[in-house]
Amino acid sequence: MIAVLDYGGGNVGSVLKAVEYLGKAAQKVDHPALLAEAEKIIFPGQGHFGAMMKGLEDRDLLASLREVFASGKPFLGICLGLQALYESSEEAPGIVGLGVLPGCVSRFQGVFKVPHIGWSQIELRAENQLFRGVADGSFVYFCHSFYGPVTPEACAVTQYGQTFSAGIEKENIWAVQFHPEKSGEVGLKVLSNFLKV
Repeated sequence: MIAVLDYGGGNVGSVLKAVEYLGKAAQKVDHPALLAEAEKIIFPGQGHFGAMMKGLEDRDLLASLREVFASGKPFLGICLGLQALYESSEEAPGIVGLGVLPGCVSRFQGVFKVPHIGWSQIELRAENQLFRGVADGSFVYFCHSFYGPVTPEACAVTQYGQTFSAGIEKENIWAVQFHPEKSGEVGLKVLSNFLKV
């Protein structure tokens, strides 16, 4: 079973539908025991960093997520689910993230429009499983006001006023800033690649 993590935010339904479209059984999960039983975990995120971290804490999911990271079980973060992997975010000063990636998530500055909404190109930086079969320069769909800094784990980046992480890979942990479930064939390929790891 593929667990689609539900911490009380949005976007769970569309991710469930995309996974089921690709022929895999998926279930909305908001309890540590169900998370432990899952074959793979997808963390779709939409909303506020602080509210997300509180939602995880209120459902006793923080320790379970850290166990998932240590276990080698495949994990995919989407949008805010990528930002959660950093140490902190300017959106919620004083709130600690999951700390898988170093650095702080920042708000876009000096750009024409915030949030960054629409189709932008990704630049692939390293060969990795998540983007296998995806062409460099492909367009994917973004909707966000904050972005994660580029770290050595970044396997894809995007430009919007500044360069930021569009995809990361670290052992059993993958994440994307864009919405694969809204990114057409390219997004479905990314999801399919994750479901095959």
